[in-house]
Amino acid sequence: MFEWINNTIRSLGYWGVAVLTFLENVFPPIPSEIVIPLAGFVAAQGELAVWGVIAAGSAGSLAGALVWYEVGRRLGERRLRAWVDRHGKWITLTAKDVDRAQDWFQRHGRTSVLVGRLVPGVRTFVSLPAGFARMPLSAFLIYSAAGTIVWTAALAYAGVVLRANYDVVGDYVGIATNVIFVVIGVMLVRRYVQCWNPQPASRR
Repeated sequence: MFEWINNTIRSLGYWGVAVLTFLENVFPPIPSEIVIPLAGFVAAQGELAVWGVIAAGSAGSLAGALVWYEVGRRLGERRLRAWVDRHGKWITLTAKDVDRAQDWFQRHGRTSVLVGRLVPGVRTFVSLPAGFARMPLSAFLIYSAAGTIVWTAALAYAGVVLRANYDVVGDYVGIATNVIFVVIGVMLVRRYVQCWNPQPASRR
């Protein structure tokens, strides 16, 4: 499995990294926690430049964040929640996800956009309350870009470190990757089951 992912990223290059990170932000839960480190691994092999991986991953992730910002700004909270109640299960989006992101934004204000981009489970949807509040686009992009670049750079560097120590851990990488994908698969199935079961009404 690891080799397949490795070869896929190598063949798609920067465009592949950008597209995968975009999809990870728009259609959760495609995990950037796997995509970006493996792209960093490929970069450390000389196939890509590390700065290019960071730029492509950040661009794709920021584009995905902008999609959710525009959804929140154009639809507004009430209409979006009505849509989530009817159709959110198709992309595993629930009222609880919106509540969590809204609470985060209300507690931390604009800073929540920067910090939220570093927090799994929050980073995908923190753009929504920013859109609800009609946060200025320029400020949203600056805060989002700052958090996104830090997150992407950290994951890419983890891939570089993995490559540098591959002689030590190489025998275990394939096993670990398969275990991670099994865990992600179980989590995805569980999330779909929860989304398709009747949900209590949102507290808002």
